[in-house]
Amino acid sequence: MTIAAADPNRVGDLGRSDARGRGEGGPAPKRVVVAFGFWIFLLSDIVMFSAFFAAYAVLAGQTAGGPSGSQIFDVRGVAVETGCLLASSFACGLASISAGARSRLWFYVAMAVTFILGAAFVGLEVSEFAGLVERGDGPQRSAFLTAFFTVVGCHGLHVSAGLLWLLTMMAQVFAKGFRPDILRRMLCFSLFWHALDIIWVALFTVVYLLGAGA
Repeated sequence: MTIAAADPNRVGDLGRSDARGRGEGGPAPKRVVVAFGFWIFLLSDIVMFSAFFAAYAVLAGQTAGGPSGSQIFDVRGVAVETGCLLASSFACGLASISAGARSRLWFYVAMAVTFILGAAFVGLEVSEFAGLVERGDGPQRSAFLTAFFTVVGCHGLHVSAGLLWLLTMMAQVFAKGFRPDILRRMLCFSLFWHALDIIWVALFTVVYLLGAGA
């Protein structure tokens, strides 16, 4: 009598089949690992900015006899920056929709608009920093300015990195089309860009609006 006939339901193999199934399954698929790793990166970025916010809140009043936020912040100019970044986020959303619809023309148009608005944001921020340094209000002037340059400058570096990522995505779509792996990367880029918008809204409110009104 064979083993299968003696045990038609294979009750005795349950433990062994479970272990064998887990062993044969191997590691998680690459797309799952990449998605999990990206979320870890995004959350770690949020934690980092939270620490910068906390440091800024502690040092906001430590001007060392130098200017305070109400004396150096140009809220109208920063509002223009904010408008550029928020509009770029809308264009990025249109690019994601175009990618899902496999429309290359609208994808390129939306990504180009996103890049132009993001570059305008970075340009305005660099101009603001250059003006402060030229007046002698650089990061070495006081603890308040050190915290300000750190938190705002770190966000600007993230936007600059996002612009390079954007160009890479456009090149990949041009060379490889809307493959599933390209679409997953586009989704990661969109999440990253929208997260930068959310962080900037918090920066604009906490640093500029509250600082200018203090």
